[in-house]
Amino acid sequence: MSEPIAICRYPDIAQTPELAKEIDAIFFEASNTKSFVSDDARAAFRERWLGRYLTHDPALAFLARTGDGTVVGYIVGSVDDPAKAARFSDIGYFADLAEQTERFPAHLHVNISPGFRNQGIGGRLIDRFVAAAKTARAPGVHVVTSVGAENVGFYNRNGFSEVARAGKDGRLVFLARTL
Repeated sequence: MSEPIAICRYPDIAQTPELAKEIDAIFFEASNTKSFVSDDARAAFRERWLGRYLTHDPALAFLARTGDGTVVGYIVGSVDDPAKAARFSDIGYFADLAEQTERFPAHLHVNISPGFRNQGIGGRLIDRFVAAAKTARAPGVHVVTSVGAENVGFYNRNGFSEVARAGKDGRLVFLARTL
C-alpha cells in the first residue's frame, strides 16, 4: 500500500530553499529538455515553464506531499488567457491558438516524481486546480503537449479532449476541458 499523499496549497507551505530544490528536481526530471548551453539558459527554461507561475499565480499552485513533507508532485498554472497576457508572449504558439485560449484560458503544468506516478496523484492535483479555476470564473482549462506524447492519455482520463493542433506540421495538440 502506498503512503498517503496530501495536496497542499503552495502559498501555505514555508518557502524554503529545500522546497524549491524538491520542486525543481521534479520539474527537470519530467522535462523533455535535459541539457542546457549554460546556467542562464537553464534558469530561463525554469522561469518559462515553472517560475512565472509560482511568482504570479501562487494561489493556483498545489503540491503533493508525503507524510514527512517531501514533495512528490505539483501543479502550476494561470487563469489568464495566454494569447492575451503579455507575460506569455514568449510562447509563440499561443497566438495561433487565440480562438481556443479565449474559450479555455486557464492552463496548467503538472508533474509527478517517477516513483509516485500512476497512483491518482496527478488527477487529484488537476481537481484542485480546476476547483480554483472555477472559483476564479475561468470558463475552461487547457494544456498543450506533443501529438502522441504519453501524457495525452493522462489528460484524456482527466476530462481533457483534443480541440486543436498547432506548431510545425501540427505537432502540438491543444487539449481542453470546459469548467
